[in-house]
Amino acid sequence: MLGSIGMPELLVIFVIALVVFGPRRMPELGRALGRTIAEFKRATSELQSTLEREIDLDAKQKDSAPVVASDATLTPLQSEFSDQLSKSASGHLG
Repeated sequence: MLGSIGMPELLVIFVIALVVFGPRRMPELGRALGRTIAEFKRATSELQSTLEREIDLDAKQKDSAPVVASDATLTPLQSEFSDQLSKSASGHLG
């Protein structure tokens, strides 16, 4: 879990922390470190689930994308409306 940090290294780190912070502050530091690690794990898990949810939602939207009708399948009235809409969007309504 900790990679290449073994028991001797952990013991040295503990002794240095004990000398620097003293025995009274060690439990406080341990609790704070534990809370920080737990919060980091919680945030990471939440980020991962949000990302997965967004990917699934995006995939569903791509699967259910509406099919756009081509000009060949439009009725004459729909075709005329489409032409007028295109002209009004380009500013050539007349």
